[in-house]
Amino acid sequence: MFAHFRRISLVLTTAVIAFSPLAFGQGRIDCGALPSHILGRPVRYCVLLPPSYESDRDKKYPVLYFLHGLGENEQVLVRTGGWGLIEDLRQKHQIGEFLIAAPEGRGSFFINSADGRDRYSDFFLNEFIPYVESHFRSLRDGKSRGVTGLSMGGYGALRFAFSRPELFRSVSAQSPALITETPQEIDVALKNASRLTDLFVPVFGNPIAVPHWRDNNPFDLARKNRTQIQGQAIYFNCGQEDEYGFAEGANKLDSQLTSEGIKHAFHSYPGGHDAEYFLSHLAETMEFHSRIFAGSEKRAR
Repeated sequence: MFAHFRRISLVLTTAVIAFSPLAFGQGRIDCGALPSHILGRPVRYCVLLPPSYESDRDKKYPVLYFLHGLGENEQVLVRTGGWGLIEDLRQKHQIGEFLIAAPEGRGSFFINSADGRDRYSDFFLNEFIPYVESHFRSLRDGKSRGVTGLSMGGYGALRFAFSRPELFRSVSAQSPALITETPQEIDVALKNASRLTDLFVPVFGNPIAVPHWRDNNPFDLARKNRTQIQGQAIYFNCGQEDEYGFAEGANKLDSQLTSEGIKHAFHSYPGGHDAEYFLSHLAETMEFHSRIFAGSEKRAR
């Protein structure tokens, strides 16, 4: 897997499905920057609002937190045509209405760095979620909150959900950057790959900080918190020809969750690690969270 990961580059840079983000004129995209005291810098974000947000001022909505891939940013759904696809799903009544909140994550893997200098996880949990849920009309409870992500963001989504299961009723990931090598094997690779060093060292240390690695590793977290995540709705998929070898990690997570009796859905599809693959399966990801949100709303009545 690691030989493939050395070639990591920008993904989702080309729109594969020719939707205009605001073509249907129904939903609205609210983008801005949140000054973060924890990170010491402003963090850009976009919140995708459903069609009834402006017309029904009394309605509150579930929130799906969307984490982008490495080399991308908070506007990935807008720029690639994903937002148009989501609008189309709503027009066809294939999904319900919920907010989608996407923060800028840079190359953080959406976790705190090993040296403590970049506390992205702390920002996300203690500043970003409270900001979104106080500035936008949302249902502020775990059963009305989901998290999803692509690639690096898929790693982040699984890590957030497995480490803080009380905060997220549902989690999904497309082609999550799940690495099966041990920290020791990664250390060897770091010595021979300058690009890999640039990506990993700021987040995981050099050599890899093993306790930090395990504290953030979705495999370890799923095992540690297997009782707590029993009640979560879990879905992930990966392309069988994934260029970075992430299919190996996805299959390993599927096997681990199955052996531990944790209910989940996993799909292995033909395809690589690119915009075409992600957009081809974005609909089922959105439909998955929509079903969970709808079920939570019914139980709350």
